[in-house]
Amino acid sequence: DADALLRPHLAHREQEYLYVLHLNTRNHLIGDPLQVYHGSLNTSLIRIGEVFRQAIKLNAAGIIVGHSHPSGQPDPSADDITVTRALREAGALLDIALLDHLIVAQNGFVSLRERGLLS
Repeated sequence: DADALLRPHLAHREQEYLYVLHLNTRNHLIGDPLQVYHGSLNTSLIRIGEVFRQAIKLNAAGIIVGHSHPSGQPDPSADDITVTRALREAGALLDIALLDHLIVAQNGFVSLRERGLLS
């Protein structure tokens, strides 16, 4: 479901973009997907606090983060895994669960939760 929401915003991008889906306690979407970052061809410097800013304002119980891979391949990089861990830890401190981190590309998507990289 998250891929269907994020794909229109991410799959066609020629630079990295990061979007956040805000969810209530029943995992229903609060508002529209929110663009948080726009990076370069292969990098996006992410400030963890910015990712959670709107989630705090919306009193979200959880978030799903998705970002684009302009290469067309959705395989996670070492940086993607590092950022995911930082987001998970920050979310735990804020009592906002990081439910998943999707990498969306023209050739599909990868769920870091399904790959066991969120624990």
